[in-house]
Amino acid sequence: MKLIRSLPGPVLVFLGAFSLSFGGLIIKSFEGATQWQILFWRTVFFLLVISIYLLITYKKSIFKSFYDSGLPGFFGGLILSFGFCGYVFAMYNTTVANTNFIIQTQTIFLAIFGYFFLKEKISKVTLTSIVLAVSGITLMVGNTLSPGQMLGNIAAFSMPISFAVLILVVRKYPNVDMVPSQFIAGIFALMIGYLMSGKIHISYHDIFLGFLAGFFQLGFGFIFITIGAQRTPSAMVGIIMLTEAVFGPLWAWLFINEQPPNVVLLGGTIVIIAVLMQFLHQYKLSK
Repeated sequence: MKLIRSLPGPVLVFLGAFSLSFGGLIIKSFEGATQWQILFWRTVFFLLVISIYLLITYKKSIFKSFYDSGLPGFFGGLILSFGFCGYVFAMYNTTVANTNFIIQTQTIFLAIFGYFFLKEKISKVTLTSIVLAVSGITLMVGNTLSPGQMLGNIAAFSMPISFAVLILVVRKYPNVDMVPSQFIAGIFALMIGYLMSGKIHISYHDIFLGFLAGFFQLGFGFIFITIGAQRTPSAMVGIIMLTEAVFGPLWAWLFINEQPPNVVLLGGTIVIIAVLMQFLHQYKLSK
């Protein structure tokens, strides 16, 4: 775990976004599980990886870590649990592209919330990057938001809002390890999945996909992002997270033959340019 914490914050955020980008592909690959069964099993394995991380990091002080995270950790976990539920519901009821587009509005929420609640200034370069990146995302999937998928689209907004709140809590209390809040979020999501699913028995194929989704895609993703966000400005976190929307459609194209049109490729290129702009800007400031 010392190796993970030694990595630069922006690098960790990028690795987290890369891990999360597999979510749509995995959820769309389930054979017969319902959305609530997917939520339950995904959360089971997510709690497993978070527990391993906490045991390795804190050993006998694991319970103290929850106490030290205090109300910020509990509040962050509670809010994030709604995002976990909304993500699975959205991916199950609308397209991967729709969900990825809506999730990327976290850039807007992060910049605005960071400005009002943390008094973080937004430079002209960052503002330009945000506008450029959001324009690229809109170009990628702006024509696919059909009214018939409105419920899933609305549910998808729970993820960027909850994520923005979590990052703001991390930035407000940078000395507090917020990984325990991930465990709290998992507990709440697990209970919701269990109560809503009716039964939790699914095929071994789907259980394996639940393992991939919870342990690697979600577990590693949020550990990287939570730690990396402690040393990365809110607006920059949002910009880097936009790469999730580029990789997500790419995995769908490579593995389930969901080939994106040329306009999607163009939008993805714009997003990458925006991310590189922000990286170069931060590099110049650090010199």
